[in-house]
Amino acid sequence: MTFGLIVIGDEILYGDRQDRHLAAFKQRLSARGHQLGWCWILPDEPERLIRQLAASMAAREPVFCCGGIGATPDDHTRACAAAAAGVELERHAEAAALIEGRFGADAYPQRIRMAELPLGASLIPNPVNQVPGFGLRRHWFLPGFPTMAWPMAEWVLDRHYGRAEPVRESALEVRGAPESRLIPLMEALGPQFPALKLFSLPHLGASEAERYVLLGFRGRGGLGPAMTALRAGLDAEGLVYRERP
Repeated sequence: MTFGLIVIGDEILYGDRQDRHLAAFKQRLSARGHQLGWCWILPDEPERLIRQLAASMAAREPVFCCGGIGATPDDHTRACAAAAAGVELERHAEAAALIEGRFGADAYPQRIRMAELPLGASLIPNPVNQVPGFGLRRHWFLPGFPTMAWPMAEWVLDRHYGRAEPVRESALEVRGAPESRLIPLMEALGPQFPALKLFSLPHLGASEAERYVLLGFRGRGGLGPAMTALRAGLDAEGLVYRERP
């Protein structure tokens, strides 16, 4: 499956905190045979969050959303998710019980706010502090903290999506030719293997010997016939290439 990723937080866009979720989710998805289709980084702005969440909820692909589900005034994600889905916030009884069990009397009056979830939301267990995330409309809302978000995402993936055949890649290093010269060959080969993705990636080294175009196929299943056709096409053009280790 192809997933989306939304990372929410002013500290990512405007502050000094670097995003770590993109690489982590790519790795966790690819390890299970899935892939990341897109990523948005959004500020803590309710109007924008509602607009973007409504757009992604209208699509069919699942989305992970990290950040903004806490109890402070700048945590807008819970309310914005409800607004985007067209439902109300309500106190989720099971979420409230988990928060009370973790914090006791200290759950009130502030921490209990994290149990205010969109109507119809399901819970995602949090192995770190037991304050759950939630699922709604194929969206999985997680804390911004990587130590919490990543194991929670793994739980979602293993419980709801399982594993698929992994995406594989095979490529050749084409030397002595600009990428533009490879376009006719790519246009001819692509339609022959519609289940695969034909790609090219120029590598611009400091010297001619270090420059090449990485040309190959990516996809599920066997890549052998496609790579055989690619080698034959390069040979017919008299182009020099090297097998990629």
